[in-house]
Amino acid sequence: MDRPADLLALAVSIARSASELAVRMRAEGVAAVATKSTATDVVTAADRAVERHVREALHTARPGDAVLGEEYGGGSGGSAVRWILDPIDGTVNYLYDLPQYAVSLAAEVDGEVVAGVVRNAATGKEWTATRGGGAFAGDRRLAVSGETDLGQALVGTGFGYAAARRAHQAKVVAGLIEHIRDIRRFGASSLDLCLVAEGALDAYYEKGLNPWDHAAGGLIAAEAGALVTGLDGAAPGPDMLIAAPPGLYEQLHARLSELDAAGGP
Repeated sequence: MDRPADLLALAVSIARSASELAVRMRAEGVAAVATKSTATDVVTAADRAVERHVREALHTARPGDAVLGEEYGGGSGGSAVRWILDPIDGTVNYLYDLPQYAVSLAAEVDGEVVAGVVRNAATGKEWTATRGGGAFAGDRRLAVSGETDLGQALVGTGFGYAAARRAHQAKVVAGLIEHIRDIRRFGASSLDLCLVAEGALDAYYEKGLNPWDHAAGGLIAAEAGALVTGLDGAAPGPDMLIAAPPGLYEQLHARLSELDAAGGP
């Protein structure tokens, strides 16, 4: 049996060495910038090198497991355990040397995420969780914000790379901002979810996330007490992810539904 605690220990060890590689490559200068979906959707040599590093470490430790990563894809391969990896979440921040980029690594067993780590490579801060075991920043157990008034909520979000999607997301923000305290956009969804877990953000939502964007961070937020869902009964996924404490969730969900936040391109 694959114990979540054992999977987490391996994930933490690998995420730490991967973070060191990312930081070292950043200090040497960002090289081989390319684009993916649009001209603003960048990938660096470091993204690919860090993903290769994690894949090699996982293969050495657990050669039968599958890996799904942002840069090289992958699938289940018939394995009960699948690792879900974002080698550098916040590549644009990484490119500009803004200290808000992370290695995110989660372990999924039979389709359920059971362990995850998010490590801000720039600062060394690390968040972890196991299914049913709580969420932690170091040794500190995390709990979401106790805010219950949406009008006082600090809400995080993010934006896609395609211009048409950004335009729709901007309309959603314009319709939401008068009903909340303020908006924050840090540029790394895994870190946003960890900020919800520790109450530094009251809530977070975003359209367009892939599994590697939220597998680890979503577990961490949920284990800290957040409701992590999609919109209108859907599971969290590319159409929408909402992470909010129970005291804010219904208010935020209703407003986002009214604004058709999951709609548009």
